[in-house]
Amino acid sequence: LSGSATESWVVGLGRAVAGAGFVLGTLYFTKMVADWFSGREIATAMSVLVMSWPFGIAIGQIGHVWLAEAHDWRMPFLFASTYCLLSAGGVLFFYRAPGSAAPPQRTVFRGLTRHEWYLILCAGTAWGVFNAGYVTYLSFGPAVLEAQGYSALKAAGVISIASWLMIFSGVLCGRIADRTGRRDVILLVCMTGAVCSLALLSVPGTGFWASLAFGLLGMAPAGVIMALAGAAVRPENRAFGMGIFFSLYHGIMMATPPLAGAILDATDSVMRPIGLAMVLFAAVVPIAFVFRRVKAVRVRPERSAF
Repeated sequence: LSGSATESWVVGLGRAVAGAGFVLGTLYFTKMVADWFSGREIATAMSVLVMSWPFGIAIGQIGHVWLAEAHDWRMPFLFASTYCLLSAGGVLFFYRAPGSAAPPQRTVFRGLTRHEWYLILCAGTAWGVFNAGYVTYLSFGPAVLEAQGYSALKAAGVISIASWLMIFSGVLCGRIADRTGRRDVILLVCMTGAVCSLALLSVPGTGFWASLAFGLLGMAPAGVIMALAGAAVRPENRAFGMGIFFSLYHGIMMATPPLAGAILDATDSVMRPIGLAMVLFAAVVPIAFVFRRVKAVRVRPERSAF
């Protein structure tokens, strides 16, 4: 739709449709991974799923710019739609339910219990603030370096180092979490690393090292946090639970950039939005702690709270 557009509003309409597809696709891909790996290597599996996002961005940055320059601005849209078509075909023809080649049995959705509501709200909030901190870093990190004398191109390149590194550190962190089971310790160490590396950005000449530490440590536990969603609800409620999870995520992601911009306008300091990102990363630890405490509580069978 966007690739065939002759007016800007058609491009916008295509992007709106693509956004809806992204939300639904992400929801069900996450559910598929949770169904397959619940109770075994879930953090590793979620890390692989989550790290496909920066990998896809990196591929697009390389290939789509070349396509637009060598051919036409429509070509990146058309190639991207081809990726989606191939992915849909792969799911349609090759996906199977866990433990069987047959489709999963239909289950009756009876709603989330109060206990499940607490868990999924904690999981969604943790995932939302974690990603909001990352987006704030991407949006305002270059401005911090430019204020220190970097060119715009060099600043963007230094900040992007973290995104490249997290492709590998995320999977490794998920593997370590599954092998050791020390998820809370890993989150504490990594979020401390995220806060310290963002604080390091304010020191002139340390941008490379700050971005390096942020990618290797700060963004590494993405799969560990995503795995909370799979552990929050019963398998028969997982699709609805994922819907709540991603609703919270998108709500927090929508609210954070305007808030960060307002902070910059009010203070005229490029480090203040980065300070907001530091607060967001620090908040992940207590939210995850609350999740673990609620998860550990034994609950009697109860009626749905929905």
